[in-house]
Amino acid sequence: MKAVMKIALALCAAIGASAASADATFYEHDNFGGRSFAARDALPDFRGFGFNDRASSIVVRGEPWEVCEHIEFGGQCFILRPGSYPSLGAMRMNDTLSSARPLDRDRRHDEGRYAPQPMDGQITFFEHEGFQGRAFSTERDVVNFDRFGFNDRASSVIVLGERWEACEHADFSGRCVILRPGRYPDLRSMGLNDRLSSVRALHPAARYDEGRYAPPPAPVYDWRRRPQERIFEVPVTAVHAVYAAPTQRCWIEREQVVKNERGDPNVGGAVIGGIVGGILGHQVGSGSGRDIATVGGAVAGAVIGANVGRDGRSVATQDVQRCAAVPAQSRPEYWDVAYQFRGVEHHVQMTAPPGRTVVVNDNGEPRL
Repeated sequence: MKAVMKIALALCAAIGASAASADATFYEHDNFGGRSFAARDALPDFRGFGFNDRASSIVVRGEPWEVCEHIEFGGQCFILRPGSYPSLGAMRMNDTLSSARPLDRDRRHDEGRYAPQPMDGQITFFEHEGFQGRAFSTERDVVNFDRFGFNDRASSVIVLGERWEACEHADFSGRCVILRPGRYPDLRSMGLNDRLSSVRALHPAARYDEGRYAPPPAPVYDWRRRPQERIFEVPVTAVHAVYAAPTQRCWIEREQVVKNERGDPNVGGAVIGGIVGGILGHQVGSGSGRDIATVGGAVAGAVIGANVGRDGRSVATQDVQRCAAVPAQSRPEYWDVAYQFRGVEHHVQMTAPPGRTVVVNDNGEPRL
């Protein structure tokens, strides 16, 4: 009898654990950002949670979930298999959900009711800035880039699907930053150029302090083919190479004439000179040269201001603008590619010139 009771209790525990593992977490923004709430039971009306027509991304665990655009599971509905869905826009359900419920994993449904299979996260490192040179992609954690001949070589990154943590030493040690999905054309801006040695994917539901994130990236298009997705080959109608415009970097230099007289340092003059010098440099400069000009102008202004009135000396200054041309790169920044699909013209930007055709899905979205 005791043995039977133990088996029954074990079965109840297993069933309870299985039911508890079926849950869905809804997020307010794409890529699992903003407010969120988790559910384990059917939710016939999101209004009770203040989340009606607000969900933009979802994480599903354990069992499939059905999500619907109206309350009480009405309107258009999709079945989400377990996995991460960083954007409901792909199924045209962004900010439209009003109800959801878990489904039995073993129950069969029409394939047309399922949302596209969720994609694993992927991160691609490039040897040079602007996504140039050798590339190294992974969908799994890498404890040491040395195994792939890419240690301390990454200069730009493209992140798809999930967030990743990239670290300067092996085994996820040293300085680390969290990279959101997007394009990072220059790791130098975050002090990690040619310094990365390990990377790992982060759980979509995990929360981190904002200070651990890299600066916001440029948007990225996920060009990967989805499972069971139909694709079509269509001819390219036009290709335009787009080059960066030449730029000019300028800064301010000051010439001064000083009369020798004795006095104390002018602290107030130093502060005012620094502010004025910084403003002049910032207004004239552009891009990186703007930052250099700002610092240089501030320093020059502070030095000049500090000398005003010292030892009774007077200072006459003359501003001189210096400029240096920065030529545009000989290689195009990107290629603007046009193609027709089902009577509609589409454009896509590519990092390399295309062939005669491009591959697209049923919505005309390009795939690789």
